[in-house]
This record gives sequence, structure tokens and C-alpha cells, in this order.
Amino acid sequence: MKEDETKDGDEPFILDDPGRLKALAHPMRRRMLTHLNIHGPATSTTLGELLGAKTGTTSYHLRQLEKYGFIEEIPERSSGRERWWRRAELPRDMRFPNPDQLAPEDRAVLTEFLRVGFEEDRALVDRFPAAYRTDPDWAKGSRGLARMTKEELNEFYNAYIALLLQYSRRHEDTSPDARPVYIRLFTLPADEP
Repeated sequence: MKEDETKDGDEPFILDDPGRLKALAHPMRRRMLTHLNIHGPATSTTLGELLGAKTGTTSYHLRQLEKYGFIEEIPERSSGRERWWRRAELPRDMRFPNPDQLAPEDRAVLTEFLRVGFEEDRALVDRFPAAYRTDPDWAKGSRGLARMTKEELNEFYNAYIALLLQYSRRHEDTSPDARPVYIRLFTLPADEP
């Protein structure tokens, strides 16, 4: 298996377009995408009420997400000024680029994209103990230490992504008892201060 190929043969989609990264680096847009992923289609009015924002603001951010292909309008549900939005069909294995895959002037966008994403992840980590106390069947955690080469780490990471894709379903393709769950994998060198 190639280093950058998942087990099921899908090539990873690298988010190396600075415009797409910038669109995803905005916290409100990320919350909108999360809502559409978890709850399905919504209008800008619905999203504005949920996020405490004016409809004009949510409409602007929805248009930015549409511009970069992350969401799409549902024409059969839309009428007049009310437009319904859903998550667009995207590659299932989307990854951020290595910094050297971007022009030097675009690397700050990647840094902001990563900062906002890991800020969300820290909030999830903070929520974990309470979620585990409430329902340990749905809140799972794992910590470990392994010694591996860079090549083995890449192989492990690709196997993890393939496993995640194997069990991941779209909102409309799940059974009634399925719930959305956040899944995170953190790897860091353990021998650095």
C-alpha cells in the first residue's frame, strides 16, 4: 500500500487550496458544517438561531462554504428567500497539507486552520470526563505509547483512516439507533520536552 493511500484504495484529498483552508478556518463556518454533518439540512435562519447570529451573517458564511464546495443548496426544498443547505458530497478522506505543499505566503492560513481545529479538539477533550461518566458505552478513550519509525507511523495512520472510513456513514445512510460521535487520534513524539 502506498504511503498516502487508504486501505480501500481511495486517494486522500489534500486541502492544499489556501482559499478552501481559509473557508474552513473560520469558527462559525466550522460550527455550521458540524451542525449540517450531525443534524442534516438547515436554512440560514435555523443556523442563525442556533449559533446566535443574524441571518445575513449566516447567509454570507454559507455562500463562502458553497463557493469552495463544502455545502450545496437543496433546490427541491428551497423556495423564495428560504434556501436549504446540506453538506456536499466530498472525498471521505480529506487531509491537511504538509507546510511545504503550500507557498510560503499561504502557510499562515494553514497555521490558522490547524489552530482553530485543535482549539475544537481541546474543547472535546475537556468534555470527555463528563461524557464518560454519563455513558461510557458512547465515550471511549485510548492512550498509548508505541515506538515506531516514520514509515510505521504513516502505515498506522493510513490503517486508522481506512478503519474510520469503513465504519463511517452519511447521516441519511445510518440506522435509527446510530449516533454521531467525535473521533480523534493524537500522535506526538514522547521524547521531546
